[in-house]
Amino acid sequence: MLFPVTYRVNAAGHMEVGGCDLVELARRHGTPLYVYDEATVRRRASEYVAAMGSNGHVLYSAKAFASPQFLRVIAEEGLGLDVVSAGELDLAMRSGFPRERIHFLGNNKSVEDLRAAHAAGATIVIDGDHEFDLLREVVPDGERAPVMLRISPGVKPDTHDHISTGQLDSKFGFSIESGAARAAVEKALAHPRLELIGLHSHIGSQIFALGAYEQAMEIMLDLLAGLKRDLEYEPRKLGAGGGLGIAYTQNDDPPTPREFVDTVRRAMVAGCQARDLKVPELVVEPGRSIAGPAGVALYTVGSIKDIPGIRRYVAVDGGMGDNIRPKLYGARYEALLASGPERAHDGKVTIAGKYCESTDILITDIEMPAMSAGDVIAVPAAGAYCLAMASNYNGMPRPEVLMLRDGEARVMRRRETLEDLVAAEVF
Repeated sequence: MLFPVTYRVNAAGHMEVGGCDLVELARRHGTPLYVYDEATVRRRASEYVAAMGSNGHVLYSAKAFASPQFLRVIAEEGLGLDVVSAGELDLAMRSGFPRERIHFLGNNKSVEDLRAAHAAGATIVIDGDHEFDLLREVVPDGERAPVMLRISPGVKPDTHDHISTGQLDSKFGFSIESGAARAAVEKALAHPRLELIGLHSHIGSQIFALGAYEQAMEIMLDLLAGLKRDLEYEPRKLGAGGGLGIAYTQNDDPPTPREFVDTVRRAMVAGCQARDLKVPELVVEPGRSIAGPAGVALYTVGSIKDIPGIRRYVAVDGGMGDNIRPKLYGARYEALLASGPERAHDGKVTIAGKYCESTDILITDIEMPAMSAGDVIAVPAAGAYCLAMASNYNGMPRPEVLMLRDGEARVMRRRETLEDLVAAEVF
């Protein structure tokens, strides 16, 4: 699924999403411009909810992309929310997200983070020993706050090193291999102000090979068997994380949300039966696989530079300030001419950004039709981790963001202005 579900080529030969002509949107709203297809967000979310059924929880990972209108759609589809900072939590609260569905994760939480999470009634996922001490300050005497523990199962999936999180050498979680996980469970059970309702794990992101999840589940269930035997403890919830990959190019063929959920659930149920364990409520937390396919980035072509026999550079008006992923971990994208996505290719070009860095390259050596200044380029699968990681590098305002539905384009986030860039400065 490279394109949003409503994508088509309209009568004018232009790319269309959500009933909106992308060339016209670029002209009306300017570029860089990010557009989200509401139908795709809802379909991906509903696929997860349908696959999970009534015996588990689906949490949307806000770090992939969060905006009030977007989060309201997520809430309407019945998902919970995974936040990792007081800022994400505050955005969720301002959006009216149901508090009882919020989980607060992240390593090195501050006492302010934990106070905000506890005040909101969120489930706190403890990621390090320091949090046990902080929670004694945060949770009033006589109360017991619901918590989970983040466990590192020691599994390294087939993904980029920079988005692999479940191995032994990781800043996240309590390691099973080192014995830290067992010690953390004992500490949580003995803590007078905590109620340990579950264990959580996360092994990485942009994963296609589901066998890594089965491997992680086996390791987690071995831990649970030991906890039942030695401590008479069985968790009510068991988190398997998210990380399901999406298609960024025509050659990518990722599993579906249902295949992901079914694989994890089968491994959990079979493993529990084999170990005589109660089957806990399964928790998964997709982010990229919901937001990613829904988003398309639009850019306008500016200068074109030919280096005979070497390369043609086509420069656009965005780049690493709105999409750092190609630079950060070698992410590869497709690009299409929004005014002629089916036009014949004219040769390879390298699409460069306008930032003052030689590494500001969005796509290297991609086949494209002939282009000229003023043409609009569309980059699909841009809905996750582009805007979330966006910056004001080089003093560039961040782009406008639209939600598209039934021919209507609603502004979710206005384009930043030069005044916005200096709002926090003290003159």
